Amino acid sequence: MMKVHYECASCFLRQAREALDLATDDEDLKMKVTEMINQILCKKFKKGAVSNQIGTEIHRTIKRETENPDPYHDLREISDQIAIQFLPRVEKLLEKDKSLKNYLKAAIAGNILDFGALGLETDIEELVMSTIEKDLAIDHTPQLETELEKANTVIYLADNVGEIVFDKLLIKKLDEYNVEVTVALKKYPILNDACMKEALDVGLDEVARLTTTGTDSIGVIYHDLSDDFKQEFQETDLIIAKGLGNYEGLGEIDLGKKPVFCLFNAKCKPIARETGVEVGDNVVLKLN
Repeated sequence: MMKVHYECASCFLRQAREALDLATDDEDLKMKVTEMINQILCKKFKKGAVSNQIGTEIHRTIKRETENPDPYHDLREISDQIAIQFLPRVEKLLEKDKSLKNYLKAAIAGNILDFGALGLETDIEELVMSTIEKDLAIDHTPQLETELEKANTVIYLADNVGEIVFDKLLIKKLDEYNVEVTVALKKYPILNDACMKEALDVGLDEVARLTTTGTDSIGVIYHDLSDDFKQEFQETDLIIAKGLGNYEGLGEIDLGKKPVFCLFNAKCKPIARETGVEVGDNVVLKLN
């Protein structure tokens, strides 16, 4: 599953530069932290390394050394505003076609609100609307429907701020399957991942029970999860995971027979290559 590809090194450095620019104006400090990040890459970046673990170490280093616990704070607020702007247009598209597949596509369109993967210069509006109108390159929706009909409990692994506005639409839709949904958020800020505060801001607690993974790792890193969340993770009937970080992390966990579905937009070449799709394709993928 998701080990690093050669392109990941330059992506880690781009992301680190953006995070540092958001975290501090101190040029000397940026230099010092970049040296530290290069050291991490020199030691850890090799064939077979796990991308989530390296990314998490880099972003924790930035937060610690700049003494800024949330470099993406301002972008979090912008992302929610952007998502709420799109909401009427997305709801209109869902009115026309109320199938589960269309709700899944809306949730994946929300996955575009990701400055971490796409960079800060992206034309988000154009991307969101074209994403929701595109068909799924991998479509395991029928398998998901089958599993939803059997399940009582679902853990929904959230990804970014902003996109949780679209997740809310999908989670409401899951009501039709009589499942109890628990949304898992990050305990502490990392990148632009959604935490409890943002989930409450958009009313996610109106449609699901909210919990946290107990940590600030990128995606899921099993040994980082709190004991409480590990237990929930093991006991739930079904997992629905948003975004690349969760897809990458789940690939490193022994899932046994538990059905796990990943919803994401293939934003980079390594993910596209690994899943056999094109960059920019939308995917509903059963992992196991």
